Amino acid sequence: MRWISRPGWPGNLLAVAAGALITPALAPFDIWPLALVALVLFYLGLRHLSPRQALARGWCYGFGLFGSGTSWIYVSIHTFGDASPLLAGSLMLAFTAAVALFFALPAWIWARWVRRNEAPLGDALAFAALWFGQEMFRGWFLTGFPWLYSGYSQLDGPLSGLAPLGGMWLISFTLALTAALLCNLDRLRLHKPALAAGIVLLVGPWGLALGLKTYAWTVPVAPPLKVAAIQGDVAQMMKWDPNAVNQQLALYRDMTMAARRADLYIWPETAIPLWLDTATPYLEMMNKFAISQDATLITGVPVRQLVDGDERDYNGITVVGKGSGTYLKQKLVPFGEYVPLQDLLRGVISFFNLPMSDFARGPSDQKLLEAKGYAIASFICYEVVYPDFAASLSARSELLLTISNDTWFGTSIGPLQHLQMARMRALEAGRWMIRATNNGVSALIDPFGKITAQIPQFQPGVLYGEVTPMQNLTPYLHWRSWPLAIVSVLLLAWAVVAGRFGRTA
Repeated sequence: MRWISRPGWPGNLLAVAAGALITPALAPFDIWPLALVALVLFYLGLRHLSPRQALARGWCYGFGLFGSGTSWIYVSIHTFGDASPLLAGSLMLAFTAAVALFFALPAWIWARWVRRNEAPLGDALAFAALWFGQEMFRGWFLTGFPWLYSGYSQLDGPLSGLAPLGGMWLISFTLALTAALLCNLDRLRLHKPALAAGIVLLVGPWGLALGLKTYAWTVPVAPPLKVAAIQGDVAQMMKWDPNAVNQQLALYRDMTMAARRADLYIWPETAIPLWLDTATPYLEMMNKFAISQDATLITGVPVRQLVDGDERDYNGITVVGKGSGTYLKQKLVPFGEYVPLQDLLRGVISFFNLPMSDFARGPSDQKLLEAKGYAIASFICYEVVYPDFAASLSARSELLLTISNDTWFGTSIGPLQHLQMARMRALEAGRWMIRATNNGVSALIDPFGKITAQIPQFQPGVLYGEVTPMQNLTPYLHWRSWPLAIVSVLLLAWAVVAGRFGRTA
């Protein structure tokens, strides 16, 4: 334990291991106490380092976190990008080294401006604020990489009750505060008022979370709707093969018409591998089927539109039958749906020239989809991992829907991490979530983030179940991350000013 707080390679290696502990704390392992251990080690590792040493220590922590938790990127590059194992591994290492900087910068800021070893209570609060800040920053910078947040570890843990109150962000803040307070208990004992305040801050959030764990922030607005989500399990190599288009269209048509009668039939992302305008005859056929069933069919389909005289391509969702609307994806996947610096990268390897990797971003003022008279907030694949973005749409909805094609991740842990984040969005919003994917995990999620129905991965099937339209807003949907952001900014400003003037509060 002493090594982690000292400069040098032993402490840096321990920091790599500490970062890697976040991964088994998340899906599919869900050993949630490891997230707290990882934060304790990160905090201790920065306690006595110079800013330059802290920079390296933070980078090592980030390298351990992303190196262990984003192995699915290697699968995407090697299996579907046609890169050799050596090249795919090198690109994976380069990516990990780059995103590890998200931890290096706040570690430097901590050691240079914020850390206050002489004021343990203020130090703990400032650490929690900075931890929240780094998670927010990496969810925004360069479109963001909001993956592997520590708060997701509590989805099935004791702090899950905080999600509707302040989102996954409040859980992350609480974990960081708890870790820092535990490390400072020995110093807090020297000052009884600070110790009393520290105990309240240590125990209070956990007690509040347990008290709110079963509290229902939202209520049904209508009877349950029957759902049939179609999982086609179309191989990725076949997905955009022109010779396989008719086969895929027939697959989804036949599986849907053979399914039990439902109110909502849901197809996954790009289930129709044609442009929306080209697929009109096919969709008219499915529209007639849906109307005959008094049902709504929602499907993923690419869309092309003329905007200011230029054709733009979008990843989209459209509705036929008893409903209306088309949604264009707003949060795009780098390299999967658009290629940064594409003039330089396209053609280097197949991974930089994947089919449908030149999408435009959909407008931010789109109407929600409507199905059977209810407003549905829809998220395509990656969009569901953005907490505040999802909350902004969820607040206008009565049901949530996310469609995806996680075939890119193979048998890695990526799809299960993705499912965990969708579950958190349902919990934050207090709304039912339908998740329809090409090859899993397709699931129905209740307003407490619990899976009520799912079907196996890597095989075709139909997910049956019921979802209930909900009304009312959770505090998080109403305020989103703004209250916690304001508190965190004030805490950091207080730490910087108090440290400069030598205050010990």
